[in-house]
Amino acid sequence: MVDPSYELDRLTYEPSHHSQDSCTTTSSYELQNSHLTSSSPEPHIPIITRTTRTRKTRFVCVSDTHNGVANGSFKLPPGDVLIHAGDLTNQGNYAELEKSIKWIEDADFEAKIIIAGNHDITLDPSFYSQYGLYFHKQNPQDIKKCQELLDRSPSILYLNHEAAEVSLASPTGPHTTFRIFGSPFSPAKGMWAFGYPQSDASKRWDDIPLDVDIVLTHTPPKYHCDERNDRVAAGCEYLRQALWRIRPRLAICGHVHEGRGAEIIQWDLGSSNIKFKENGVVRWEDPGKDNKKMSHIDLTSKGRMGGIVFKNDGASGDWDNQTCDATASASNLTASIGSGLPLLPEEITKDRRKWHRNDSMARMAISNVAKTLLAIPEEILSPARGQGGVPPSLRCDVEALCGRMGRQETCVINAALMASSWPHGKGRGGKKFNKPIVVDIDLPVWEEVEL
Repeated sequence: MVDPSYELDRLTYEPSHHSQDSCTTTSSYELQNSHLTSSSPEPHIPIITRTTRTRKTRFVCVSDTHNGVANGSFKLPPGDVLIHAGDLTNQGNYAELEKSIKWIEDADFEAKIIIAGNHDITLDPSFYSQYGLYFHKQNPQDIKKCQELLDRSPSILYLNHEAAEVSLASPTGPHTTFRIFGSPFSPAKGMWAFGYPQSDASKRWDDIPLDVDIVLTHTPPKYHCDERNDRVAAGCEYLRQALWRIRPRLAICGHVHEGRGAEIIQWDLGSSNIKFKENGVVRWEDPGKDNKKMSHIDLTSKGRMGGIVFKNDGASGDWDNQTCDATASASNLTASIGSGLPLLPEEITKDRRKWHRNDSMARMAISNVAKTLLAIPEEILSPARGQGGVPPSLRCDVEALCGRMGRQETCVINAALMASSWPHGKGRGGKKFNKPIVVDIDLPVWEEVEL
């Protein structure tokens, strides 16, 4: 029988139902199996699975808009998914956030996924409680109301150092699925929000599940799209090391305005001497520079960047399945119910934040995989962490490599729209905006099956 106490941890949000009157739309959502009691039979629960088929999906990437709005400061090309990598505002007050969220909600995309940045200070409660009056002395902001702007948005997925599985469900869309981790944090510098000291960096980025397809962070990784005007690489080395282990298809960021651009990291997975090693970098030449063309990157099987085909199959890995049948694996736990919510133990799901959209455009859900679920003892992982080699040899980072050797490359995209650095006063040229970066990439098509 189904345990009624588990029902609230499984949400299915039904598509919008359009009446015959084209001017009227009613949206509904309901708890899956909420009608069940202890006497109800076990239901047939649909789950979303990835197929071996892929289809082109278009991401429109922006960051560091700093109160700029679409169709005003910049134009948004059409696409399937809008990504914003933080710094929506200058100082995160309610009016700034409301203005930014409004243009994102109005944007015509099947999914809209955003994170905060160091300038969005009211979205970092611990920071604002200590330093908020330095910014808003004459008009202190209500951080709960600021957060509610995002929590109540019917069309925006806001990620705050957490992962989500997104399945695009529009009948006119690509019907693809992807896993994404989003985080607002960046290395602490000055009095700004979401900063972390170097001593906390490694632990912080260990929170990213290895099976994600996209890593969305405000900070860039070290040495990749992170060079400031003073020739300093301002990115995070520990994020770069985490990317070696994860090797997502896309790593989208912002923060360093001058670092705007893209490049493909070719990971060295065979080196047994140097940890977290790279083979090389393929740099992107912007086809939209100084003209009216899109700033476009084609990572599909038909595309070429630097004359090469992008190499990343998104494999989740199979180490846990090979070594420990009794322990749930991170890859197994990504199987999802209905809207993409994974089957996770109650101790993980009971306090998990829920998210939904009240329309038929996309199905999304937030999930986290606890590190305690991994089958590999920590004493085995630590010495070989970041080490290349041939799995399943324990002399290499087997968790990162086993069944995942097809994840050979990652495209890093710094999507900063603000072309000039903060502050934008007299003598600094004022505000100048870059174009959004448009990325086409092949992603798995999803389908529903019955358990």
